[in-house]
Amino acid sequence: MRMNRRSFIVGSAAVTGGLALGLRLPFGPTVARAQDGSPEIGVWVAIAPDDTVNIRVVRSEMGQGTITGLAQLVAEELECNWSKVRIEYPTPGESVKRKRAWGDFSTGGSRGIRESHEYVRKGGATARMMLVQAAADQWKVPVAECSAANSVITHGPTKRRISYGKVAEAAARLEPPKDVKLKDPKEWKLIGKPVKRLDTADKVNGKMVYGIDLKMPGLLNAAIKACPVFGGTLKSFDAAQVTGMKGVKKVVQVGDHAVAVVGDTWWQAKTALDKLPIAWDEGPNAKVSSETIAEMLKAGLDADQAFVGNQNGNAKEALAGAAKKVEAVYAYPFQNHACMEPMNITARYTPEKCEVWGPTQNGEGAFAAALAASGLPADKVDVYKTMLGGGFGRRGAYPDDYVTQAVLIAKQMPGTPVKLLWSREEDMLQGRYHPVMQCKLVGGLDSSGNLTGLHMRLSGQSILAAVRPEVVQAQKGRDPLSFQGVFESGEHSFSYTVPNLLIDHAMRNTHVPPGFWRGVNINQNAIFIECFMDELAEAAGQDALEFRRKLLANNPRGLGVLNAAAEKIGWGKPPPKGRFYGLAVLKAFNSYVAGAAEISVTDGNKVKVHRLVGATDPGHAVNPAQIDRQVAGSFVYGLSALFMQECTVKDGHIEQTNFHDYNSMRIAQMPKVETVLLPTGGTVWGGIGEPTICVAAPAVLNAFYRATGKRMRSVPLKNQGIELV
Repeated sequence: MRMNRRSFIVGSAAVTGGLALGLRLPFGPTVARAQDGSPEIGVWVAIAPDDTVNIRVVRSEMGQGTITGLAQLVAEELECNWSKVRIEYPTPGESVKRKRAWGDFSTGGSRGIRESHEYVRKGGATARMMLVQAAADQWKVPVAECSAANSVITHGPTKRRISYGKVAEAAARLEPPKDVKLKDPKEWKLIGKPVKRLDTADKVNGKMVYGIDLKMPGLLNAAIKACPVFGGTLKSFDAAQVTGMKGVKKVVQVGDHAVAVVGDTWWQAKTALDKLPIAWDEGPNAKVSSETIAEMLKAGLDADQAFVGNQNGNAKEALAGAAKKVEAVYAYPFQNHACMEPMNITARYTPEKCEVWGPTQNGEGAFAAALAASGLPADKVDVYKTMLGGGFGRRGAYPDDYVTQAVLIAKQMPGTPVKLLWSREEDMLQGRYHPVMQCKLVGGLDSSGNLTGLHMRLSGQSILAAVRPEVVQAQKGRDPLSFQGVFESGEHSFSYTVPNLLIDHAMRNTHVPPGFWRGVNINQNAIFIECFMDELAEAAGQDALEFRRKLLANNPRGLGVLNAAAEKIGWGKPPPKGRFYGLAVLKAFNSYVAGAAEISVTDGNKVKVHRLVGATDPGHAVNPAQIDRQVAGSFVYGLSALFMQECTVKDGHIEQTNFHDYNSMRIAQMPKVETVLLPTGGTVWGGIGEPTICVAAPAVLNAFYRATGKRMRSVPLKNQGIELV
């Protein structure tokens, strides 16, 4: 799609709270402007005459603090007044028109900062250089004699000063510099500081608009039901039975497997939907159950065919000749994201324009879904992002999901904005679930207790086979993400050095669709390998910490976080009476993380987690205060999954329907969280939001064994009668 830069104008309804850029040509070069009319200085910054700095952010904010961290990165290089910083969201439609000027809109895999830090910092540095150049031009002095700090440019020899807002218009007309140098980390003044979040005030005073809150003139509301068995279809429905109900505007079929009721209010629509006679064709998947899925995965543990994710030496030979062999089988269930804000999206369709508003982790993915569902060309479609009431991977764009549904509904009511909101039950039944997995581990020890061979066989789902099959095809059938935390190389590489190693995956896909879930495969892989490391250490007659230290001799960063967590928890010293310790360590999302737990157990099954230590080496730490919160938040997710959360399948459908049977831990159950931050620098930046989630569960499980002598090898613990108190 081609478009003349001077000709396009992008507008959005005031209710979006999003960015509206208009390009106009009063005199001289074209200037792009923010919603408040501020001139754009490079694509990442717009500055108003009163020195307000509008920083563009395209990653999604869902509570993790990404927008504040990204703004810090830009502001550091911009040398602006932090108290004047505001946030704007460009749209993916605008980005397409400007040849993807803002890059990747996706927020997942803890990539928000680690994969955009360089180009957003360059955006800040570019804007600073343009502002300084504009001031130098105005003063008719060499630019080298000018410097910038706190949104003020100073001419060294004469001490003349001018604020950014006063030269922003002139700066916006300059050609951006091609050679942009970034600060040395030693020069950072804002990066690394625990500044307050930019979104807190609006959340506290109620100004923040989430997708579920969205209002606009003429808005109608839709409730939807899809076939409860994945792969099933809609056979029939009797719209006449509810058409006359109060507030009901229309009953519509959505694709081949769902039906929606559109009404004045959502409750009216849902009430009618609950009374709507619907017949489903559930198909052959209606015979599937948790038991049949478990048997399928169990068969994969000993199957001849498997995809190798990590291999060196000859593991089978080493195991055959081992002085002692240790074997264990672990299992991990389906789990739902259970975002506090159920899936929702608002869409308005006309033959000339399709607009979508709502919470998404992948603006470009939502744009693509709206594009496909609307049938319109790219220059007639756009997506306006709202704040997310939780994401955890669920609000990525999946085929035939809520964005597609909303557009298909809106197409049947042209010109009318329709807000589609899933009920909690629909959200539970139509999820994209944490993949189900089993794992068989066999380790071999020599007569001195050294680990000489390890075979780790995974059997279960592949997320990429479902959502990115082209990646699996390029890997000749292998899903590299299945090996997160135990892979051969890269951001999820195996932490330990084992002379004879084989880690493989027998792919066993079910009809229940998998999805990215906070941390994803590191969650089960950390349990599998880190609990088994404790089993191996015990069989070798060695301390669990010392056993790991030997295997981490070639991994100084992994060893560093492990030692830090162990020291903080008090490992090697007698714990308080009735307390027990556990450890875990992993590399994930290019961060090195370790966890240490202190627990007590009463009556053999009531577990109190008193302390959790999370040691993290992400390379660089943008906002330490926010890292503390993310580590604590990840532990909430990890412990809830460990003790309580499981989605089971009966007659082809998910059985859990709400929080009464899919529980989450409460504030009173939350342990004290102690974060140890060990940023070692370097050119590779690691993630924060997801890595530490994986070490909480194995650390607690290892401590539970020390407290009770019982190995728990399947999750959640509620199935074994174990409670979190």
